[in-house]
Amino acid sequence: MANLIIITGPQAVGKMTVAEKLKEKINYSLMVNHDSIETALKIFGDNKVGRELNKFIRKKVFELATDENIDMIFTYIIDFSSPNEYEYINSLKSMFEKTGGKLYIIELFADVKTRLERNVTPNRLEKKASKRNIEFSNKDLIESMSKHRLNSNANEKLCEHHIKIDNTNLSPEQVVELVLNEFNELKK
Repeated sequence: MANLIIITGPQAVGKMTVAEKLKEKINYSLMVNHDSIETALKIFGDNKVGRELNKFIRKKVFELATDENIDMIFTYIIDFSSPNEYEYINSLKSMFEKTGGKLYIIELFADVKTRLERNVTPNRLEKKASKRNIEFSNKDLIESMSKHRLNSNANEKLCEHHIKIDNTNLSPEQVVELVLNEFNELKK
């Protein structure tokens, strides 16, 4: 049995930091979306081949996790306006449910001012080389809000275990506490 926890939300909302704190509490394996992105960019750059490598890495990680019954946390930006995203999330859900596991979605949202402040934190810049061009990263953060719907609408759930948290004024530890109170079965 392998569970998958997807931590989602727009850029710089705090997905990686919350994932790191949650990992400390429940000892799941963690793949931050930039683990595969940065590897693909380093090898092939931002092009078709790089994007294919990114997809391949993620697919292989999830196959290994389900084959070996390894619980996973994955940070990922979901575009709630894209039918392809629903297909992808459902494919992950099916993959993990075949092992007897469950899919959990932790959706974070915060105001733009807070996200722009978080966009330049040392932890983020250290672990995400592609975000070190602050001018580009800030512009992308702003522009993506008009191109994509990066948070769900009210009462929109991708799975049975989907929680939405406004973490504008919450520490990562407080977010993890809310998650573990909601999904008590994740506590070991």
